[in-house]
Amino acid sequence: MIAFWHWLVVAAIFAVIEVAVPAMVCIWFAAAAFGTAGIAWLAPDIAWEHQALIFAALAIAGVAIGRIAFARFGERSSEIHLNRRADGYIGRIFTLERPIIDGRGRLRVDDTTWLVEGPDLPAGTRVQVTSVNNTLLRVSQL
Repeated sequence: MIAFWHWLVVAAIFAVIEVAVPAMVCIWFAAAAFGTAGIAWLAPDIAWEHQALIFAALAIAGVAIGRIAFARFGERSSEIHLNRRADGYIGRIFTLERPIIDGRGRLRVDDTTWLVEGPDLPAGTRVQVTSVNNTLLRVSQL
C-alpha cells in the first residue's frame, strides 16, 4: 500500500521537473499526484493499483484540460511574425509620405521606413501592402 505522502513526494518531483524544464506537461502530472495524495489521505485503505489508476485518470484529464485551456495562447503566438515583421504588414493600409517614382519609393510604417514597389503614385495616396519580398513591400493603390 502506498501512503498519501508518497504521492506528495511524486507531486513535488514533477513540480521540480516542471520548473527545471518548463513544458507545461509535468505540472499536470504534479496536480494529478497531489489529487491522488488527497484521495489516499481521505481513504487510506485504497490499493496501490487503484491509486495508480486514479493518478493516470487525473493525469490524462489534467493534460487534456490544460491543452484545451492554453490552446488559445498558441494561436496568438502563431500570428506574431517573429523575425519576419514585414509579413505582418500584408493587408494593412498606409498613406504615402513620399511619392513612388519609377516603381520604387519609401513608406513610413510605424517607426520604420520601408522600401516600396508599386505603380507611380503621388505623396498622400492611400496604399495597401499586397506582398513582401525580403525588405521590399509591394503596394497597390486603394
